[in-house]
Amino acid sequence: MSQPIKKVAVIGSGVMGAGIAAHCANAGCEVLLLDIVPEGSSDRNIVSKDAIKRMLKSNPEMLTLKRNAKLITPGNIDDDLAQLKDFDWVIEVIVENLQIKKNLYKNLA
Repeated sequence: MSQPIKKVAVIGSGVMGAGIAAHCANAGCEVLLLDIVPEGSSDRNIVSKDAIKRMLKSNPEMLTLKRNAKLITPGNIDDDLAQLKDFDWVIEVIVENLQIKKNLYKNLA
């Protein structure tokens, strides 16, 4: 029996992660977009927020409708990993560094 995918979490908000998040939002999915917490930043979600801003300004457009950006919630991997249990599909697209990936998967376990 198949289940529809309604909630998607994307870990990594770089070019590929932002593109996947935009595509899922365009399909009507609720998206949680996670990335790192930059050192010294007062806004813990600034990296994923900036990715959403880039989506809105991209040419060609990543979002078929600007309002689809409202389906994307910014977050970070330090504070929001516990939310992943509530999502239908979790996609990891972080930097291609084996140690960083191992650390992420250790935190997911």
